[in-house]
Amino acid sequence: MFSKKLVIIVSLVLLLLFNGIALLISGRQYYSTEALSQEHSNGPGRYLIAVIAPFQNGLDTIIRFAQNLWKHYFFLVSVAKENEELKRELSKYIEKNNECIEARLSNLRLKNILNFQPTINHPTLAAQVIAMDPSPWFQSIVINKGFSHGIKKGFPVVVPDGVIGQIIEVTDRYAKVLLLTDRNSAIDSLVQKTRARGIIRGSSTERFSFHYVLGKYDINEGDIVISSGLDGVFPKGLRVGRVHSAVKKNSSIFQEIAVIPFVDFEKLEEVIVILFTNEKDYERP
Repeated sequence: MFSKKLVIIVSLVLLLLFNGIALLISGRQYYSTEALSQEHSNGPGRYLIAVIAPFQNGLDTIIRFAQNLWKHYFFLVSVAKENEELKRELSKYIEKNNECIEARLSNLRLKNILNFQPTINHPTLAAQVIAMDPSPWFQSIVINKGFSHGIKKGFPVVVPDGVIGQIIEVTDRYAKVLLLTDRNSAIDSLVQKTRARGIIRGSSTERFSFHYVLGKYDINEGDIVISSGLDGVFPKGLRVGRVHSAVKKNSSIFQEIAVIPFVDFEKLEEVIVILFTNEKDYERP
């Protein structure tokens, strides 16, 4: 049969036609100059107006509703477009603000590095970390400086907080740094207060192991451990870590000491390469 949409359209058309005819008839009879006063009180126009007035009122209501709906539709479309534009502008400002924050933080780190470099009695070179080995067994980073910048195998690498490792591989423009947290790393160290000497080794954890420290030394939690300078790699006096625990065992002449590094190895972004080694210079790869 007929669809609801078609029935509605036909009904509206018939309503408009009926309303127009009724208006025409009522207008002719109502505005007749010969019987104006008579028609106004007793003529058929009076009944026609009573019949068609509700239809006219309803039609007028529908037309006003349609006009308002159409106006609000365009208004909402305009608001939606404006909202999208504002969102895009907001995204741009958020991105610019984030860039400014990153630039400020980078400047603070570089300023910290520049302030730290004069305390080292050797030439230094700042470099940026561009890659990090995710392996839990072999911990290393790659920096954006290499042989062409004066980097050589064996050079120590530090940050203002302390020692982080040494160069183990060099190319013309890049170098790999073996981190002190790696199990293959070691640095000759001493306790700053007691001058007790031993070897710091990486353990692939958040703590170092401090080996070969004689039991006769009184080592306490919080004691600072520094590089001794006796391994021919790291200059003397570089910060390594802080003693976390020290255990003396009657069956051993050495203590079991755990050291917490000063450096947060998960947050390395810029480093300092110390152009220093007591070993024979390495040939260009």
